[in-house]
Amino acid sequence: MSVKHPIVAITGSSGAGTTSVMRTFEQIFRREGVTAGFLEGDSFHRYNRAEMKQRMADALERGKDNFSHFGPEANLFEELADLFATYGATGSGRRRKYLHDAEEARPFAQEPGTFTPWEDLPKDTDLLFYEGLHGAVITDKVNIAQHVDLLIGVVPVINLEWIQKLHRDKATRGYSTEAVTDTILRRMHDYVHYICPQFTYTHVNFQRVPVVDTSNPFVARFIPTPDESMLVIRFANPRGIDFSYLLSMLNGSFMSRANTIVCPGGKMDLAMQLVFTPMIWRLIERRKQALGG
Repeated sequence: MSVKHPIVAITGSSGAGTTSVMRTFEQIFRREGVTAGFLEGDSFHRYNRAEMKQRMADALERGKDNFSHFGPEANLFEELADLFATYGATGSGRRRKYLHDAEEARPFAQEPGTFTPWEDLPKDTDLLFYEGLHGAVITDKVNIAQHVDLLIGVVPVINLEWIQKLHRDKATRGYSTEAVTDTILRRMHDYVHYICPQFTYTHVNFQRVPVVDTSNPFVARFIPTPDESMLVIRFANPRGIDFSYLLSMLNGSFMSRANTIVCPGGKMDLAMQLVFTPMIWRLIERRKQALGG
C-alpha cells in the first residue's frame, strides 16, 4: 500500500461485470478531477491468443485438461506484483494492452489477440486503477493484494456469472454454447484455487443475486436484468461506513448483517457512486497531505 501513490483494483472472473464497474469509476474520476493510470488485467496474460491455443493443446496431450487463463502458468503474476510495488514506491511503471478484437487492434495495426509493446505509464497520475482477474491473488510466490489500497470484488452468483459469460462470448466472439461450456469446465480448478480466494482479501464485495430462475444457465435465453436482481454489498471493515446514509439513499435497501447492505440491483451504479466516492476522496486527500500539497 502507498499513501503517495495509491492503487485501486477491481477483481472478478470473466463474465462477472468488472468492465461495467470500471465505467462507474471512470465517471467518479472525471467528476472529481482525479487523474488515473489504467491497467488491464488481460495485459498480464503470459501468452497471446495463438500461443495460448497451442499451450492448451500441448497441455491436453500431456493429460492436463485444466490449463487456463485463471491460473499462474498462463499469467505474469510476478510482473504484476512488481508493477504494483514499483508504482506504490515511485508512481511509475510499465504497461501494455491486450487487443481483444479487430476494433481494438485497428489503431495499432496489429492482429486481434496480440499484445501492444510495453510502454511507460502516464506521468503525474493521482492513482493506478486495475481491472481484471487477479487484483488480489496470493500464492506461495507473490502477494498482489498487499499492494492495493482499495480492493473491490465483483462477484455475481455463479449461475449468473455463467449466463453473462455465455451470452457475451456467443454474441461478441462467435463462440458456441458448447465451446463456452468447455472453457468454464477447463477453468474450474483454477477458479476454485485462484479466483474465489481473492474475495477473502477484498475491502468491498458487490454481488448481484438474480430473483428469477437461473437453474440451468446453459439454456437461459436472457440475462437477468438489474431490476430482476438484488445487490449484496459486503464491507470487510464496516468502521467509518455511514450505513444510515446509504440506507436512506438506496430506497428498498436493508442490512442483512452488521457489515452487509442489500439493495435493488437497479441501483448498482448509484450504490457504487455513494460507497466509493468518499473512499476516493480519502485516498486523494491522504496523497495530497503526504506530498505536502
